[in-house]
Amino acid sequence: MEAVEVRVPPLGESITEAVIVRWLKEHGAEVRADEILVELETEKANVEIPAEREGVLEILRQEGETVRVGDVVARIAPAGERRAPQGAPAKPASESKPARPAERREVPQETPGTGTAKETPAAKPPERSTTAPAAKVTPLARRVAAEHGVDAARISGSGPGGRVTKSDVLARVPTPSGAEVGEEGRVRRVPTPSAEGEAEEERVPMTPIRRRIAERLLAARRETATLTTFNEVDMSAVNELRRRYREAFERKHGIRLGLLSFFARSCIAALREIPVLNAQIDGADVVYKKHVHLGIAVSTPRGLVVPVVRYADRLSFAELETEIARLAARAREGKLSVDEVTGGTFTITNGGVFGSLLSTPLLNPPQSGILGMHKIQERPVVVDGQIAVRPMMYVALSYDHRLVDGEQAVTFLVRVKERLEDPARLLLDL
Repeated sequence: MEAVEVRVPPLGESITEAVIVRWLKEHGAEVRADEILVELETEKANVEIPAEREGVLEILRQEGETVRVGDVVARIAPAGERRAPQGAPAKPASESKPARPAERREVPQETPGTGTAKETPAAKPPERSTTAPAAKVTPLARRVAAEHGVDAARISGSGPGGRVTKSDVLARVPTPSGAEVGEEGRVRRVPTPSAEGEAEEERVPMTPIRRRIAERLLAARRETATLTTFNEVDMSAVNELRRRYREAFERKHGIRLGLLSFFARSCIAALREIPVLNAQIDGADVVYKKHVHLGIAVSTPRGLVVPVVRYADRLSFAELETEIARLAARAREGKLSVDEVTGGTFTITNGGVFGSLLSTPLLNPPQSGILGMHKIQERPVVVDGQIAVRPMMYVALSYDHRLVDGEQAVTFLVRVKERLEDPARLLLDL
């Protein structure tokens, strides 16, 4: 039976590469079919690769490396073909046999004036006192050692069985004065001293994921004709509705009645009237989507990700709140699958949770529209000829002007505003 190659699977629309975060099985370990072998990180989500069959794992690409779709990262050999640990040369057959008496080296005799007699190369004993066998260096430790020019084979390991770990390598990494070595094994902080000896700046290398996010955002600006239109919404009616029914809603549905479901339902209704904002450009064609797969931007420790609520146009308020909460939790835990972050047709992002009063959201290609929510702030406004203080929110719609005209974008935002200021329209489908 031949070995099976473990390849990087398709990672979703417009995603071509990923970073190997960690191997869950060691080189040479026996694995079972469907057992998770390795975790990859893309600009949108983490991807796990399972074993296609049982066998012995041979790791070919190390943690921290960037790989592309289709790359072979490992092989699974038949269970009977256990391979030598990675990096360890196979032992000659003669080494495994006990030495015969005739082959034993004689004790060297001292010669006056010359010290110890010279030995033949074949008789020189192997050095084992300070060298850790390559077989006992973990894949991550080997990668960190290669990056910093450290000979991992000459480090005494502190791990189980004398294995050389990442920490052992980092302890031997020479760093500039005042620098720090991060957990990922890179010099992450190099202060630049001033004339008085104080650091005036801090240089931090971008992570591979952050670099790819930056590249994608720049591509969005280059490849779309993004324009933004603004409006403001009086949130009095929505706030009152939430105040009156918050407790009853939570008792019945087990989820809090938030703002996002109101905005989601308002956008879905407006997309039915202005379907071009739920469409995408594909070459010389315009692809109109029959359903709304709503992206919800979520801030996580690894950056901004946009999980997708599938068939949001079919969901009730409670179902929307439940699915948004579920996806947000998975996003913050780094457990989103590729399917949960691809296929969106329209996106909502909420900068108001961070205190943003006004911003211009950036499109999430190939989508043609994104709605930006902002902070609710009490302001004096004119209502029926009288000045009143109302909870107001600025809303922004960024759209691809190649496909969406200004009239359509403004009309869409007005329809969203009308439904939020009079939520009964959502129930009556007006």
